[in-house]
Parts: sequence; C-alpha cells; structure tokens
Amino acid sequence: MDNLIDMKALLAGMDVFTLSLWLSGALIVLVIMGVRVAFATAFIGFLGLCLFFMQKQGFDRGLITAMKLTGQIPHSKSTTYALSLIPTFIVIGYLAYYAGLTGYLFEAAKRWLGWMPGGLGVATVFATAGFAAVSGASVATSAVFARIAIPEMLKIGYDKRFAAGVVAAGGTLASLIPPSAILVIYAIIVEQSVGKLLLAGFLPGAVSALIYGALVVGLARVKPALGPPVRGYTWTQRFAALPGAMPILLVVFIIVYSIYFGWATPTEAGALGAFVVLLMALWKGMRWNQLRGALMEAAKLTVMIFTMIWGVLIYVRFLGFAKLPDAFAAWISSLDQPAMLILLAILGAYVVLGMFMDAIGMLILTLPVTFPAVIALNGGPDVTREASALGMTSEECAIWFGIIVVKMAELCLITPPIGLNCFVVAGVAQDSKLPITVQDVFRGASPFFVADVITVAVLIAFPGIVLWLPGLL
Repeated sequence: MDNLIDMKALLAGMDVFTLSLWLSGALIVLVIMGVRVAFATAFIGFLGLCLFFMQKQGFDRGLITAMKLTGQIPHSKSTTYALSLIPTFIVIGYLAYYAGLTGYLFEAAKRWLGWMPGGLGVATVFATAGFAAVSGASVATSAVFARIAIPEMLKIGYDKRFAAGVVAAGGTLASLIPPSAILVIYAIIVEQSVGKLLLAGFLPGAVSALIYGALVVGLARVKPALGPPVRGYTWTQRFAALPGAMPILLVVFIIVYSIYFGWATPTEAGALGAFVVLLMALWKGMRWNQLRGALMEAAKLTVMIFTMIWGVLIYVRFLGFAKLPDAFAAWISSLDQPAMLILLAILGAYVVLGMFMDAIGMLILTLPVTFPAVIALNGGPDVTREASALGMTSEECAIWFGIIVVKMAELCLITPPIGLNCFVVAGVAQDSKLPITVQDVFRGASPFFVADVITVAVLIAFPGIVLWLPGLL
C-alpha cells in the first residue's frame, strides 16, 4: 500500500516534458545496448503513455487507457492505404531477382560501360541504380549484386576491397531512386504526398549514381590496378544485350510515367509494376520454388518494416502528448544562428547516429522531432517562399528535407560499425567462397562516403534538382 501511495505521489508531481526527455534518453540506451528498434520504441512509448494517463486518470484507468491506445495503433496504421505500397515494391525487386532479370541488366551495363577505367565498377553502379528502380530495398540490391558483380570483377583482376565497396555503395541507391520503401515511410510519418516524394527522388538518385560512377573512374585512373577496363565488345554485341535489360526498364517506365501523369496512384503503380514483373518472370520460366522464395523473402522484409513502424508510432504518440517535438521546434527556431548552419548541425547528428543505427530505424526514430524543427527553421507550416528562411514553401521544404535526410540515411548503410550493406556483401561473398571480409568491404566503401557528402552538398546548393519533377505535378 505504501508503495502504491508513493507511486501516486510521484506521478502527481511529474512533469510530462521532463518525463519525455528521460524516456527518450532511455530509448537511446536501449538501442545502443542492441535492443531492436521496433521493440525498444514500442516499450518506451507504452511506458510513457502509461505514466502520462496514470497522472491524468489515476493508476487503474490510466493503465487501461494506455493499453487501449497502444493496441489500436498497429491496426489503424496497418490499414493506411499508402502502406500497401511497401510490399508491392519489395515484391517487384525479389521477383526480378529470382527470375534472373538482374543478370541481363548487369551484362548490358558491362558491355556498354566496361571500356572505361574501372568499367565493371561503373557498370555495377548503374546496374544497381537500374535494379534500385524496381527493388526499393538497399539490402536486397546489395545482396543481389554481391552474387553477380563481385565474381566478375575479381575474375579480371579487380582489387577485392574496391569490388566489394562498389557493390555495397551501389546498393544504397535503392534508398533514393523510386520506388523507394524508405521514402514511403518518410511520407507516412511526416504526412506528405507519397507520389511527389517518389518523383523527387528520381533526379537526386541519378545525380548520386553519376557521382559514384565518376568516383570509380577517378580512382581507377589514378590507380589502374584497382579496376582494369573490359574491352573487346563490338557494337553488335552491345545492342544484342539491350533486349534482356528491357523488362526492368519497362517496369521503371510504367511506375514513373503512371505516377507523373496521374494515371495511377503510387500504390496502383506499384501493384501494376509487380504484375508486369510477375508476367515477365513466368515468361522467363520461373518455377514454383523460385516464386515461393521471392514471396517469402518479400514477406519477411515487409513484416520487419511494418513492425518497426508500429513500434515507432507508439513512441510518436507518446511524444505528441508530451509535446516534445513542438518544444524542440520552438527551441531550434529561437536560436540566433543562420538557418543553414543549424540544418548542417542536424545533418551532422545524422552522420553520428548512422554509425550506430540502421537507416529505417534512424529515420523513424528521429523524424518526429527533427521534421517539425526543420519546418520551423524554414519559417513555419504556413510560410510563403518570400518569407522563408530556406527559400521554400513548407511543402517544398518537407519534400527537399526528405530527400536530404534519406541520402544521409544511406551513409549509415556503409559506415562502421553497423553498416548493414557491408555486412550483407561480406556474408554473400563468404557464402560464395570469395576471400572478402567485413573489414575489406568497409575499407572499399570508405571513398563513397566522400561521394555522398558531395551529393548532399549539391542537393543543398541546388534544391531545384529535388523540386523540379514534383513541381510539375
């Protein structure tokens, strides 16, 4: 009884904002300790809701209210129409892989681009960009091309670290090039147009691929032993490789074209793309066990993403009651510093976080706080372009920041110690009996960190690259 009285006294004197700060700190500790983001955020969110409603309604009623609210979130958010886009994009990627369509894409890129210094590396970058346009999942892209591209590069004498780094970095392009699952998640969390965000990622993704390609050529030119060119293909052989790559290019065209001209919603475009890839896979001779494998892999990845969304949205609901995002946004906007300097500080924090968290977890954990802060930094939700600190309307700022922050999230896929893409590439290489370790992959991917920083600088300096396509809708 005494303990219960002490608990009630503690709750009565508790400041909700201070509580949210303590629980957010506890969440960071749990994540650093290795607790999965989905479970850590769900636990902290539920605990925060319990304490909040216990303070307002008493111990018993507060606990019941928190349990009801927590139980409603997974169902209510799972039925969100935009979320159905994620599994369709993932299915497209796995069907394309299991049907062998990626091999044709890489072969075409090799014949057309292999003559340059580091030509197979450049071909890998653009092949991963092409596959990213039907995959939407960075890990899947890296795993696919670790099996296809690395053996080819090692066969002609590529440095093993260089070869592995190209594949790990190329896989990150799937985070930005539509259809991108992570852009859909961003759109849902910040309540922005999925279609506009997907279109906004197209040109920045192309710019990122070009910068990656230029880096590969530059490194191979300075140190030719990294990646010798591949010569000997005739123009007839090059054109003969194009029909095999057409199915993937056709799917990309269907998705982007239908969204751009408004013939289909993003969800309908994703479903149409999945149907087209399925028909192509069956035409190529896909067997039942391959179809089953593709669907099972897609289901596993979808469940993982949905579980993370559920957990984080429980935490976000608590933050909403505690008004922590509003307080952080007000503090950011009150700082007597240039808006661009504050934005760079926020992006620098993402670089640090990316060393310890996976891309999706990092975004869905931080966006409830950083997104309102950036909108406030721009001038508020109703600001005009003329009065804006960053020269954009609030909608433009939301789309632009989404592309920037997703590009920052790509960094965490190739930076130690988490670097999920690097672990995937190393795992696939070791399964294939290739002499490549995780350390080799991290060292090979390190130059691409510089390329990503350059890409972010370009997108910050020239926001029109991001805003041009969605502005045409």
